[in-house]
Amino acid sequence: MKITYTARKVNLRDNFKERCEKKLAKFKKLFSDSAVANVVVTLEKNRQTVEVTIRDNNMVYRAESTQSEMNDALDRVVDILMRQIRKNKTKLEKRIKSGSVSDLFADEPIAEEEPEETVYEVVRRKHVPVKPLTVDEAILQMNMINHDFFMFTNAETGIVSVVYKRQDGKYGLLEPSEQ
Repeated sequence: MKITYTARKVNLRDNFKERCEKKLAKFKKLFSDSAVANVVVTLEKNRQTVEVTIRDNNMVYRAESTQSEMNDALDRVVDILMRQIRKNKTKLEKRIKSGSVSDLFADEPIAEEEPEETVYEVVRRKHVPVKPLTVDEAILQMNMINHDFFMFTNAETGIVSVVYKRQDGKYGLLEPSEQ
């Protein structure tokens, strides 16, 4: 697994990088050799945030933690990643066996554009490739990237939909309708 480091407002020591490589080595047997891990460390007001994103075979695994110590945040991130993988293990195995893992995302990368000048300031615009997924697959993907919502094309209806995590821990589905 290739690991890249990004430090924001902090200098990373070699012992942190070694510790990070040792912790992420636990995941080596779960990912292919082409897996890429991005480790971002940010320091803000004596709070250190560690974010780890692992990309492998069109799947994205992401976790983030903020602690007073960088090593504590790293330990927490590794625990979160392991829990995510364990929680979704059976669903992932079923998807891998059915061969649909490679169909979850389009091959083209997400591109960012310059914001347009309008009455409302758009500070970021993303083009998101939307592949046909079932609602369960969309919820799994949302959980794997640790987001609160996920846009996809509903494989059953053929329309663009959004799944989201509700405050009560359950899930919601947004579908367009004509009025």
